[in-house]
Parts: sequence; structure tokens; C-alpha cells
Amino acid sequence: MDKRRIWEGIRPYVLIAPAMAGILLFVMYPVGYLIYLSLFKYNLMNKDKSKFVGLDNFTQILGRGDFYKALWNTSVYTAGVVILTMLLSLLIAVWLNKKGRFNSIVQAGIFTPHVVSIVSISLVWLWLMEPNQGLLNYLLKLVGLPPSAWLQSSKTALISVIIVSVWQAIGYYTLIIVAALQSISPSIYEAAALDNASKFKVFYKITLPMISPQLFFILIIMTIGSFKVFDTVQVMTGGGPNNATTTLVYYIYGFRTTNIGYSAATGVVLMAIIGLLTFIYFRLLSKKVHYQ
Repeated sequence: MDKRRIWEGIRPYVLIAPAMAGILLFVMYPVGYLIYLSLFKYNLMNKDKSKFVGLDNFTQILGRGDFYKALWNTSVYTAGVVILTMLLSLLIAVWLNKKGRFNSIVQAGIFTPHVVSIVSISLVWLWLMEPNQGLLNYLLKLVGLPPSAWLQSSKTALISVIIVSVWQAIGYYTLIIVAALQSISPSIYEAAALDNASKFKVFYKITLPMISPQLFFILIIMTIGSFKVFDTVQVMTGGGPNNATTTLVYYIYGFRTTNIGYSAATGVVLMAIIGLLTFIYFRLLSKKVHYQ
């Protein structure tokens, strides 16, 4: 009997042990080691010259203009991707909310870019945005508009990367919102119709509050993912031209061999920024989320 009581007491801990082991091994340990490396000047090409420098890497970060340039690019990219993706996903989801064979085909079609490798997508868009032979400039010429330099100009390169990221992500988040819309009870809309509520008021007072948990989830996930963007930038622009598309993760990647400690310190700063933004989101918006 005593053994059974002991087992009943430790069973919850035994059941969560594999998950906790994974978190400790693949999350907590890398974060701790990242913070540890940020306190060193660590040259991967010559480990003998590595030395403890304390907070000097962080001081150096705050004094470098290229870090602020990367931070600004990342902030603009994040704002553009999050706002455009959420707005377009919501509009398309409202349009696709009606059940039908055609809508099912459209849903499958817009979800396809999400399951395709971002490297493949980036390579296709590289061809589409090619200044001389690209399809996009050809279409612009057909309608009488001037061609764009797209990825070749520092003025349009970041916008071009944002367009690709929005196009790749929009299908996934549209389906999430569609599922949320279809989970709303029809009786709520019937009650609103009896009160002669306008479509705008129904959307603002009923639809948005009812799907706010999903919208809040999308906001958090997209903000975190956008701040960590790397692969699209690496394939399409390499951070150029003139560092116009250098994001924080690509900036960290640039010091991967010459100064691992500085890269680690920048990673710690990035982690702190993401954590702060997440905290602000929960502080300001969590009370406005309506759970059914």
C-alpha cells in the first residue's frame, strides 16, 4: 500500500520527465551556454586567443551603428509582415468562411506555399523579381507602369523580402482564422440579425471578439518568427544591397567565426527584445482577448 501511495505521488513527475528532459537539454542548456559565451571574446578560428571580457561585448553592441541598422531593418520587416499578413489573412478568411467546393479548393491552394521549402520559394521569387527578365517587371510594363529594381535597390529590397514572406505565410494563418470563424455558433449571428445589427457592428462586436484568441496567438507567433528571420534574407539578398536587408539574425550570422562571443551577446539582446515584446503584448492585449 505504501508503495502504491509513493507511486501515485511520483507518477506525475515521471510522466513529465521526458518532456522536461527535452526542455532542459534543447532549450535551457543552449540559452545558458549562449549567455556564457556572450561574456567571452571567442574566436572560432583561433581558440587560444579566447578570453573572458565580461560585459564588453554588450557595450560594443550598443556602440555600433551596424547593430542599430540591423535592429531597424528587423523592426520594419516584423511590422510589415505581421500587419500585412494579419489583415490579408483576416480578409481572405472572411471571404472563405462560406462552405463550398470552390472555397475548399482555394483553401488548399493558398496553404500550398506554407508546405513548400522557403529556399525554393525564395529562388522562384528571385526569378520573378529579376529586373530585366523577371515576370513582375514584364507585367508592370504591360499595364504601363515603370519597372522596379526590386531586390537590386536598397530602397525596395526590404519591401520585396516582406512581400515574399507575407505570400508564404498568408495561407497558414488564413486557415487558422477560417477554423476560428467556423467555430462561432450561428445562433449568435441569428440573435444579432433579430436586433437589426449592421454587418460592420456584427463583425466588430461579435466576430472579432470571438476569434480574438486566435488573432492573439497569430500576433505572438508571427512577431517571434519575424524577428528571427534568416533564410529568406540569406537566399534572396545576402543582407544587401548596402545592408538594406540585414536583419538581427543575419547580423549574428556574420560574426559566426571571427567573434562567437559578440554573436552570442547579440543573440542575448535579441532574446531580450523578443521577451520584452511578448511581455508587452500580454500586458496590453491579454485582457482584451475573449475566451468562449
